[in-house]
Amino acid sequence: MAFKSKIKWVALFVLVLSFASLLRHLSIAKYSTVDLVQYSALTAFHNDFDTLSGRQNIPNKKLWEPVKPLQSLQPYANPRSNYPVPNEQSSGFIYAKIFGGFSKIRSTICDLVTISRLLNATLVIPDIQESTRSKGISHRFKSFTYLYDEEQFIASLKNDIIIVKSLPDNLKAARKRNEYPSFRPKNSASPKFYIKEVLPKLKKAKVIGLVIADGGCLQSILPPGMAELQRLRCRVAFHALQFRPEIQILGHRMVERLRAWGQPFLAFHPGLLRETLAYHGCAELFQDVHTELIQYRRAQMIKRGIVHEELSIDSHLRRENGSCPLMPEEVGILLRAMGYPPKTIVYLAGSETFGGQRVLVPLRAMFPNLVDRTSLCSNKELLDILGPETPLPLNPFQPPPAKSEAQLKEEWKKAGPRPRPLPPPPGRPIYQHEKEGWYGWITETATEPDLSAVDLRMQAHRLIWDALDYIVSVEADTFFPGFNNDGSGWPDFSSLVMGHRLYETASSRTYRPDRKVVAELFNMTRDNVYHPKHNWTLSVQEHLKKSLGEEGLIRQSLSSKPGVFISHPLPECSCRISSAEVPVHVKGNDGRSVHGGEEECPKWMQHGQEVPLESAGEEDKVEDNELSEYGSTLVEQPESNDSDRTNTSLVFDQDDEMDPND
Repeated sequence: MAFKSKIKWVALFVLVLSFASLLRHLSIAKYSTVDLVQYSALTAFHNDFDTLSGRQNIPNKKLWEPVKPLQSLQPYANPRSNYPVPNEQSSGFIYAKIFGGFSKIRSTICDLVTISRLLNATLVIPDIQESTRSKGISHRFKSFTYLYDEEQFIASLKNDIIIVKSLPDNLKAARKRNEYPSFRPKNSASPKFYIKEVLPKLKKAKVIGLVIADGGCLQSILPPGMAELQRLRCRVAFHALQFRPEIQILGHRMVERLRAWGQPFLAFHPGLLRETLAYHGCAELFQDVHTELIQYRRAQMIKRGIVHEELSIDSHLRRENGSCPLMPEEVGILLRAMGYPPKTIVYLAGSETFGGQRVLVPLRAMFPNLVDRTSLCSNKELLDILGPETPLPLNPFQPPPAKSEAQLKEEWKKAGPRPRPLPPPPGRPIYQHEKEGWYGWITETATEPDLSAVDLRMQAHRLIWDALDYIVSVEADTFFPGFNNDGSGWPDFSSLVMGHRLYETASSRTYRPDRKVVAELFNMTRDNVYHPKHNWTLSVQEHLKKSLGEEGLIRQSLSSKPGVFISHPLPECSCRISSAEVPVHVKGNDGRSVHGGEEECPKWMQHGQEVPLESAGEEDKVEDNELSEYGSTLVEQPESNDSDRTNTSLVFDQDDEMDPND
């Protein structure tokens, strides 16, 4: 009896201790000052940022400072020599149809203007097929004006070529009957081709048509005597091609909202597009249906003669030689290794990210302040920029028709001799969520269906979304490309942004990583990728810091410029202020200038732009304690500013340590 009484007292004592421990832990949780990371959707962060106002102190300022050795480069695309205005007696009219997305359109328009100047031709505003094919877009816009400001385009180039909005009335009918000669030039077409082949037919017929689908119609590298045509390309890309006012206003409003949070921001474009992934054979980097979709598109490219390789290749070997993109998870690890804290504002650019939100999960875990246009703009703002459109069917899903009783009886009679087994159970119904999305066809058929009205409308909308992302990426404090210079010869979004930033502000922080070197670095620490050794972190920092400066520019010139000139418009479209130290002039194997060789800026440009030489070497002087392993930084207490409040909030109160389970 006494033994049972002791057990009761022990049990009671344990119960009291457990209760006291629970109370203790509750009090610690209530009064603790430790800030916990909040993982939730950005749209739910309405009240997290209410206490911020004014500019915050920016930790690790050297991560955002301009690249000092490049501050002497200034944009200068004006004609250098005698440059006559266009002759009113032109050789004829050139009209063009442009196929492809945002990047191909922008690069092609630059080539069209250059060709018109070369042939002394009048350019008709080109048709953008991506918007023309989409039935039901807003009646307020035509093909070109859906994306760009037509009046600005014509006025900016009045001293270069003559541009008209359409063919004269007496020539339109013959165009509809396809009576004029047309060409399908490649993006490697030479000036000699146009002078020898196109110009005679242009003078004879007075009108020619160009159908362009390769993202360009003139080779990127022109002879040295045609430097003025290269500068014309710069004037088109960086001055004449302005987005229509509604796009510009919303794009700059997005930049203002990002800056209103009092912190610099980084723009990142993954570059995960189905076309480029299929071209390079990167299917094995994905899973499930996405691998099948890439392989299907690659098979199409092989059939059309675009790809001259086997269908199935080792994607991991392609990744190691730099032909495949950096996955968002890898980019997040590189940024953390550079010292960017988890609270860094990262803007996700790109209207399409192949793989969807699944591939972005690791990056969002490392940088919870990952935002995009849907985070910065309301649905009304995004709809207003599209204009009034013809409504599409709200529910395009059509379930298979049900069979009537008579049909079922007829099938039973034709099923064969009796006795026969019981009929098989009915097939599993195809649910609506399995049919939605652009990849639903792959579960039912081996042939990809033609684009529906919804697909065509989405393609047109992507032009607008890419334009908004382009504005934000050019204005960003730092830009990091996920996939550029892929070697396909097609222009890509990241390369165009990098070229624009290089022209406009060469010293802005634009990373130009060598994907082959990065793949080698990741192979070195694959087993400890989230907790690498200190030497590995230093190797990453060394490579990325070099990519910001002259070493990165030389590699960019060798790899990107031969494909698209406006991705690296140096030295033709820039100059150096005289007070700066002149860099070493580097030439390629073909004799062209790879780095250096810029002319001295005219005196009217040099006033107030002197760069102190003693600060030119400070870029690489970063103390280890400032860029500690994976960038732990102090978070200053923000202030409040109600006037800069937006409908999007950030997760600024973060634990800067990386979670190994992310």
